[in-house]
Amino acid sequence: MSTLEGQVDAVGRGARSAAAAMAMASAAVRTDALSRIFNGLAAASEAILAANAEDIAAARAGGMSDALIDRLTLTPARIRDMADAVATIAAQPDPVGEEMARWTRPNGLDIARVRVPIGVLAVIFESRPNVTADAAALAIRSGNAAILRCGSDCLRSSLAIAEVVAAGLRDAGLPPTAVQLIDTPDRAAVGLMLGGLNGTIDLLIPRGGKSLVARVQAEAKVPVLGHLEGLCHSFVHAAADIDMARAVVVNAKMRRVSVCGATETLLVDRDAAPRLLPPIAADLIAAGCALRGDDGARAIVPNMAAATEDDWSTEYLAPILAVALVDGVEGAAAHIRRHGSGHTEAIITEDAAAADRFVQMVDSAIVLVNASTQYADGGEFGFGGEIGISTARLHARGPVGAEGLTTYKYVVRGSGQVRP
Repeated sequence: MSTLEGQVDAVGRGARSAAAAMAMASAAVRTDALSRIFNGLAAASEAILAANAEDIAAARAGGMSDALIDRLTLTPARIRDMADAVATIAAQPDPVGEEMARWTRPNGLDIARVRVPIGVLAVIFESRPNVTADAAALAIRSGNAAILRCGSDCLRSSLAIAEVVAAGLRDAGLPPTAVQLIDTPDRAAVGLMLGGLNGTIDLLIPRGGKSLVARVQAEAKVPVLGHLEGLCHSFVHAAADIDMARAVVVNAKMRRVSVCGATETLLVDRDAAPRLLPPIAADLIAAGCALRGDDGARAIVPNMAAATEDDWSTEYLAPILAVALVDGVEGAAAHIRRHGSGHTEAIITEDAAAADRFVQMVDSAIVLVNASTQYADGGEFGFGGEIGISTARLHARGPVGAEGLTTYKYVVRGSGQVRP
């Protein structure tokens, strides 16, 4: 066994042992650990920012794109947001042990379906050091252990945050191995994790670019929770309020272009496009967004670049937006079915029946009515944070918080029954 294999195998064994302790720990003890992590993040803010500055300098020297550097960057405000997410998770009802259902059979057997931790989570992520805190907090709240593997671009920042997490666990009387960050940039560590670390990993969660997630889904020998990309759409219906549409679309695209909930394609109802599209396009261009339109859109706004077929299936993560005209709700739904990734879609309309039809026809993990796609976020859903946004149908979908990191077992209580 190589040195790396031995190192990563030891992490897996430590996580499996810690998972048993986490499952037995009371909700109060795990809440205490989260509270200590919240306080620790504030106390360690300067050290985290210093580590992050080193990561950013290295990323710039390596030619990283502005969008990815934005994901990598921590600021005092973002560290406060990270800590606040931990506090929100700490304040949530503990899912472990919750009775999901209970019933009594005619023979007197009492049957309950009860939430239990999944066990050991492995989270592989790129560029976003805040995932270290989010994943740790959600694992602790749900009674799981977690093995984290970040990209080399955010390793210094993530290690600084992981030190806070380990101290919080230790001071609360929980094993610090309940959350471990693999501290090597060696990419071979990912391959070892995909193999399941000798059966110690129960669920793999990739958070990163399309190539990372595709590799994990193709090669993993354990269950995977993840999404390939956020090809999000905003559809401006003929009955949209123009002022609302202008505000929502600009926010959906330009608030932060680097997040997976950013709108990448704008769909406009063909019948009303001459009225709706010009002011929306003007606002987007004024905000610094480059537009790429189909023939119909360019006939109305001639200064758009021509869209290619690839534009309809591209997650730009940049101030670029594809624009297409569609024929009503049915046309919008057909475009989304053909090109979407099942992540997040929105309709802007004052027609309640059209909104209901859009909600029924569009089968994505998140469907919004009259709101920005940038609300595709576990924090905005009240989860405090998220381990990721799942576009899968099993076992969790959409923003995955603490409850989504549990499974269940059946507890059957009898009084001596024997089966005839």
